[in-house]
Amino acid sequence: MKKYILTTVIALIAAAGNAQQLQTSSHYDLQGILHNPSIAGVQQSPSVKGMLGGSYRQQWSGISGSPRTLNLVGSFKLEDLKAGIGGYIFSDKTGPTSRTGIDLAFAKHIPLNNDAVFSLGIDARMQQYAVDMEKLSESLGNDPLLAGNDNKFKFDAGFGISFTTPKFQIGAAVSQLVQSKLDFYKGDLNRSAEGRLYRHYYLHSHYKWNVDDATTITPHVLGIYLPNAPFEFTGGARVEHRELFWWGVGYRIRQGWLLNAGIHFMKKFSVGYSYDIYNAPISEFNAGHSAHEVLLRFNFLK
Repeated sequence: MKKYILTTVIALIAAAGNAQQLQTSSHYDLQGILHNPSIAGVQQSPSVKGMLGGSYRQQWSGISGSPRTLNLVGSFKLEDLKAGIGGYIFSDKTGPTSRTGIDLAFAKHIPLNNDAVFSLGIDARMQQYAVDMEKLSESLGNDPLLAGNDNKFKFDAGFGISFTTPKFQIGAAVSQLVQSKLDFYKGDLNRSAEGRLYRHYYLHSHYKWNVDDATTITPHVLGIYLPNAPFEFTGGARVEHRELFWWGVGYRIRQGWLLNAGIHFMKKFSVGYSYDIYNAPISEFNAGHSAHEVLLRFNFLK
């Protein structure tokens, strides 16, 4: 049992290439700045000059210590400078490990014909990785792992590009360019792997299809790649009616289905909810297979 717990903890801390280290969202098409700094200030509606919002996500909801992520997001257009600023504050907890910090983004907008915008963005992220040693001491006893530091403060950066029109957007980005090292262990034992922040590569796109004067369908996709981990691809569509409410469905390969819905109040305030049904790594026949995510968003109109 002790060996199993130690292995699990090291995997959670190092994230040495078997899973993503950065949070994502089932509402990714409404929170693009989480994955691409060039989206800062690029709003989905020309009448919107900025937004503030956030989301709370709980995965594997029936399992104790399951991942819980909080994001507080902002994005504003600086029209006089033809630029945008934005960022997010985050808290990501899984069992005895946690990651908290802030990400700040700046984007330069290059206006093109027909209200299109080409954008280049950079971001800087300051984050603290922490391990609650008290939660581990009962099971690990005097294990050398507990002699290491219980937190690490790290800096990293990212870069992104995007092309946006009133109906279409495509973008690509890379995060954790610095690949800072994480070294919680201070003992003398030899290790076969070393924890670090691995680069994440993102590719995303969406298209707005105006079915009629009242209904818009927006297909959207997101691809995420990092070394030594399976490529993650999510695709889906959101149906919006008279800018009053929406519903949508999506699928994340090797994981499961996404269902979401939301409502707009006076085109300014939005509330959304997403329910994820996992097929893997936890079967839908087991308790705790689902994920829940709540989205809040406030638009600043021109």
